[in-house]
Amino acid sequence: MSVFIRRSCGAALAYAVATQGAYADLTANDVWNDWQEYFRSVGYTVEGEPSSAGDVMTINDMTLSMDFPEEDGQFQMTMPEVTLTENGDGTVNVGFPGSFPMVISGGVEDEKFTANLTYSQTDLEMVVSGDPSDMTYDYSAAALGIVLDSIEGGDEPIPEDALEGGIEFTGMAGTSRMLIGENREITQTLDADQMAYKFSFKDPETGESGLIDGVLNGLTSSGDSVLPSGFDLADPQALYDAGFAFSGMVAYGSGKTDISGVSEGEQFTMASSSQGGRLEASVDGERVAYDLEQNDAKLAVTTGDLPFPIEIAMAKAGLNLDIPVQESEEAAPFAFGLNLTDFTMSDVLWSIFDPAGNLPRDPATIALDTTGTAKVLLNIFDPEQAAALEEEGEVPAELHSLKINELLVSMVGARLTGDGDFTLDNENLDEFGMPIPTGVANLQLVGANALIDKLIGMGLMSDNDALGARMMMGMMAVPGDEPDTLNSTIEFTEDGQIKANGQRIK
Repeated sequence: MSVFIRRSCGAALAYAVATQGAYADLTANDVWNDWQEYFRSVGYTVEGEPSSAGDVMTINDMTLSMDFPEEDGQFQMTMPEVTLTENGDGTVNVGFPGSFPMVISGGVEDEKFTANLTYSQTDLEMVVSGDPSDMTYDYSAAALGIVLDSIEGGDEPIPEDALEGGIEFTGMAGTSRMLIGENREITQTLDADQMAYKFSFKDPETGESGLIDGVLNGLTSSGDSVLPSGFDLADPQALYDAGFAFSGMVAYGSGKTDISGVSEGEQFTMASSSQGGRLEASVDGERVAYDLEQNDAKLAVTTGDLPFPIEIAMAKAGLNLDIPVQESEEAAPFAFGLNLTDFTMSDVLWSIFDPAGNLPRDPATIALDTTGTAKVLLNIFDPEQAAALEEEGEVPAELHSLKINELLVSMVGARLTGDGDFTLDNENLDEFGMPIPTGVANLQLVGANALIDKLIGMGLMSDNDALGARMMMGMMAVPGDEPDTLNSTIEFTEDGQIKANGQRIK
């Protein structure tokens, strides 16, 4: 038993010593010094007058400013007083003023402007813990908001109500960890009960006006980023070469936006809502990727030009993109996807082109999922190359392979599905005026003949057009096992032939 006690005490002592090092005390000066280093590293000029009394450091007139690229403007915010209070347990409390001004200025010559904003907070609490090379910020607030107070600029004064609005977060809580070494690695999370936004504008000369009023509920976000030390924001390529990277996610539980106003003398309204959505994004020196999704989206529009509202809805809408961005001699993978699920519109809209209800009004769906490889032909981070590309109309990349994992188009009673796999020869553009593809596509079309019959009956398609369409389907497809089903296998060979179901058509 005594041996066990001695070993336990030794382990406890070793753990205590280890944790003493892991949770080294932070000082107010540590926090202030890191603020200056961090803000300067991302392009801000930092000014402030620190003074200490006991455990409290007070920074008076803390000012952050940044010049926009090409000297077309500047951002500046000044906090009258910020306090850093050492708690005696190795942590530091940060105290911010209840409100402070922010200024954005820009433009050239007689088109210069200045926008004055106010940042405000209610019950903001922030605690910094860790050590000088590994700081964690835990914070919460009842509310945080930014309001546009006024805009000034040009030779003529801008009316006070020309542009108004602001944004407010309520019920916020978050964490930000900064691991400081050769690079600065930042891990962040943020939750908010609600984000509300409201903006309005009015043009006294034309009479046009607008109001945007919206809210997102149940916000949650997370992100990881790597900021290289000493990078130059004016040189994006150098930033990515040094190791900059970001990946993050933002999601919400529900939301709605109401838009109204007057345009060209006519009043209009627009109301949209959804039951949640998500955006994931990542970027580094090699790739850019996005994944966007929205659920149960609805849109209703009324205008003076139409005597009825336009109403549409969709159960799910999604878009994903993952592409290489660096110039390379080798082809790199890419992905692209689109999903519009269960699209519906009101009977009023249907009646415009189908008053008798001949066409099936089942929800429509379009889905596309593709992957492949492509070679990037220029450095998109070089402004000169990008400008030359735009002037010359050249393509920025070569497509080397394409795989259609899913193709689905389902609407008005017909359904097209398929998949395919192709490689492309970028050295031979003579045959098709584009790279020669080699590969096979498999397609199935259901309900085409029934749809053609309905279109003829509605007068939207002539008998001659229908005959031509049916002849084309007969050449490209063969009947399937089920009624009104057509199957087609389209093959592109290396020698430039095109075959449909084994029969050469080119």
